[in-house]
Order: sequence, then C-alpha cells, then structure tokens
Amino acid sequence: MASRDVAFWKEAINDEMDSIMSNQTWELVDLPPGSKPIGCKWVFRRKYHTDGMIQTFKARLVAKGFKQREGIDYFDTYVPVARTTSIRILFALASIHNPFVHQMDVKTTFLNEDLNEEVYMEQPEGFVLLGNENKVCKLVKSLYGLKQSV
Repeated sequence: MASRDVAFWKEAINDEMDSIMSNQTWELVDLPPGSKPIGCKWVFRRKYHTDGMIQTFKARLVAKGFKQREGIDYFDTYVPVARTTSIRILFALASIHNPFVHQMDVKTTFLNEDLNEEVYMEQPEGFVLLGNENKVCKLVKSLYGLKQSV
C-alpha cells in the first residue's frame, strides 16, 4: 500500500470484496472446537494492453489452500475442463454451419461453486469486522486457492 498506485489497488480490492460479498461466499461464525482456520492473502497484478500501457489493476483474495488437510478440509480435487481438441471441433463445426458464436468471460467463476466440506478461513486483512475480530469466515462457496477450486 506504499505504491504510488495505491488508489487503483484500493479500488481493485474493493471490487474483489464486492464480488465476494455479493456472491455470499462466506458467513462469519465462531470457530468450532478442534477446527483450524486456513489463512488468506491478497495477490496483486497489473494487466497490460499490447502497447505496454496498464489496462487494469487486479486484486484477488486467495485462500492458503496448501494448508488444507485431505480428508478433513477437502476430499476431491477434480474439476471438469474442456480439452483443446474438443474446443477445436466445436469451432470447426461452427465454421461449417455458420452459427453465431459468443465468447464470454465470467469474472468470478470460482466464487460460484458451492462447497460440500466445512472450511474455515481467517478474515481477510483490512476487512476484519469490528466487534467480530474473533470470528472466522465459514466458506460457503469456493474461493481462489482452495483445493476444491483447482
């Protein structure tokens, strides 16, 4: 936060938190006995235009999923993805049959997946709610960095 671009980074952080809160990614709860919360950290990145000018400032809240324990915090890390050959076949068919092809980018894809396991995370730095300092975030939906969002 000592950067000369601090205003841009704060805006990016607020955008990320708005996305997280609007998706109801977690709820604040007391930590159950015997449970350990995982940490989280902010990851910052500049995106550039092809001419080298800064396009956007990106901030992501990332869970420290490397601290998750298999069989406790997660059971399965499988995520379905499309093979490149399958996508090429679809585009070949589209070029033959000439339908309208639409591309889109979902900004908060990971934040839409419901979690089946109980995962507790510390409140993010800079967003600890006053009066709830001892509470943790019980993740209801997936977050970047979790084993479930591989």
